[in-house]
Amino acid sequence: MTRLPPAEWRDRPGLRRIVAALTADGGAVKIVGGAVRDTLLGLAVTDVDLATPLLPQEVTRRLAAADIKVIPTGIAHGTVTAIASGDHHEITTLRRDVETDGRRATIAFADDWREDAARRDFTINALYADPDTGAIDDYFGGVADLDARCVRFIGDAATRIAEDHLRILRFYRFAARFGRGALDPASHAAVIAARQSLKSLSRERVADELTKILALPDPRAIVGQIADDGLFDVMLPELAPGFAAALAALYANEQAVAAAPSALRRMAALLPPDPAVAEQVASRLRLSTRQRKHLAALAAHRTNGRPVRQLAHAIGVEAARDVHLLGGDPATAATAVAALGGWDVPQLPLKGGDIVARGIAAGPEVARILKAVEAAWVAEDFPDAARVGELVDQNIGRSSD
Repeated sequence: MTRLPPAEWRDRPGLRRIVAALTADGGAVKIVGGAVRDTLLGLAVTDVDLATPLLPQEVTRRLAAADIKVIPTGIAHGTVTAIASGDHHEITTLRRDVETDGRRATIAFADDWREDAARRDFTINALYADPDTGAIDDYFGGVADLDARCVRFIGDAATRIAEDHLRILRFYRFAARFGRGALDPASHAAVIAARQSLKSLSRERVADELTKILALPDPRAIVGQIADDGLFDVMLPELAPGFAAALAALYANEQAVAAAPSALRRMAALLPPDPAVAEQVASRLRLSTRQRKHLAALAAHRTNGRPVRQLAHAIGVEAARDVHLLGGDPATAATAVAALGGWDVPQLPLKGGDIVARGIAAGPEVARILKAVEAAWVAEDFPDAARVGELVDQNIGRSSD
C-alpha cells in the first residue's frame, strides 16, 4: 500500500486537534485531494482538505466541543471550515450526486468513500490518506497516473464532463501542471467533443479557469493545444492570428526580467492590439473595472513605442511595464522595467495659481500654459521645479509675443 511520505503539514497542531476531535468515539476523517497529490509529487502544500462520513451537524458539534471555531462556509453542500491553532481546514461530508446539469449538482450525503471518490474529476484528485498512518486509499488508479504524469478522468470521461462542463478547462490546466507527454487519448477526445458546452457556463466561471491557465508558470504549450482543439472559437473568438508568437515573445521578456506571471498581461498577448476588442472581451468575461481598464490600456499602447516613463505618466507604472513586456525583445524590455524600478510617477510641481501669480489672468490662457508646460516637462523626463519655472516663463513669453 502506498503511504504519504513525512511532511511538515501533517504534524501541525491545528490539524492534529481537528483529527482528534473527528476520530473520537468511532468517527473517521481522511486527507483528500490536492494535499495528497502534491505531497506524493514532492510539491508544496497550501490547502489541506478533509473528508468525513460524519454529517455536518455532527462535525460542528464535535469541533465546538473541542473549542475549535467552525464557519459554515458551504453547509448546504456539507462543507464547513475549521480554524484551529491558526490553521484553516475545509471539512466536507462524503457525498454522492443525485442530479447534475453540467453547471451545478444536487447532492446527498453518503458514508461510502468510494462513492465519494467516484464523483470527483480526475484520478489524481481522488486520493484519500489516513492522517495518522499516511495510508492512501486509491480507488481509480490515481497513484499510477501520478507516477506516469497522466491526467485522466475517473470512469467515463464524457459522463464526468456532463456533470460539470468546467471540467473541460480543468483538464487542460491539470494536464499543464501535472501531465507529461501526450494527453490521455480518451480524456482529450472527450473535452474536444464537448467544447460547445462551455457556452452553458457562467462567464465568471470560464474567466476564472482561463485566468488560472494563463497564470501557470509557462502556459505556452497548453494555450497552443487549447487553440488547436478549437476551444478558443467558443470562449475567446477574438483570439489574434499571431497569438502564439506574441505569447512566446512575452514569456521570453518575462523570463529576462524575472517578472511574476500575470494572467491579464498574457491575455493581452492573445488579443489584437485593439482597445475596443479588449473592452469587449473584458465585458463578456465579467472582468472587474480595474482589469477592464488595464486590458484596454495594454491594447491601446502596445504598438506606440513611447518611452516607458512617459507612458507610465499616462497610464500608470504597472500598465506601462506590461506594455513594454508585451513588445520588443528581452534586452529592451529589461531596460524599460529597470527604468521603472523604485520609481513613482511624479506630480507636476506647478498649479494654475502659480501662473496667475506671474501676471496671467485666470482663464483659458492659464489652462493652455499649464498643459504646454506639462507636455514639455514629461518630454524632458520630469525635471525639477527650477526647470518647470523656466518652462513657464518661456510659455508666458510666447503668449506675450
